[in-house]
Amino acid sequence: MGTLDRILREKQNGVATLGPQATVLEAATLMNDQRIGSVLVTEGDRLLGIFTERDVLRRIVAAKRDPAATRVEEVMTTQVACAERMTSCDEARRVMREKRIRHLPVVEQGQVIGIVSLGDLNKVDHDEQEQTIRYLEQYMTTM
Repeated sequence: MGTLDRILREKQNGVATLGPQATVLEAATLMNDQRIGSVLVTEGDRLLGIFTERDVLRRIVAAKRDPAATRVEEVMTTQVACAERMTSCDEARRVMREKRIRHLPVVEQGQVIGIVSLGDLNKVDHDEQEQTIRYLEQYMTTM
């Protein structure tokens, strides 16, 4: 299995970010519009936290808070696990499993350069399994 760099090169899309003063409604709208499960909360180049679908359910809906009146900084996750570009996909999956998270920001020299989801890692596994199947089929037909 490869590194997170491979995933980031294939994704070639920007990282969704918001400032800490944004409302939860703005964050949820951005996440819905971009069909993503999390948004990074940043101030300049500095990562302050992450706001995820889980945060919406636990800290907004279950707490009966008004998403239009609640700032992201009040309900975001501040202890953010991160990885580096050359982190192996297996290591990233281990971190995500142990921390029970689905989104892992990728940083380089203190700056966020991307984000990898559990779905991205599953796609890598799927692609590698398909390639192995093709090689085995080719091998079997040459016998």
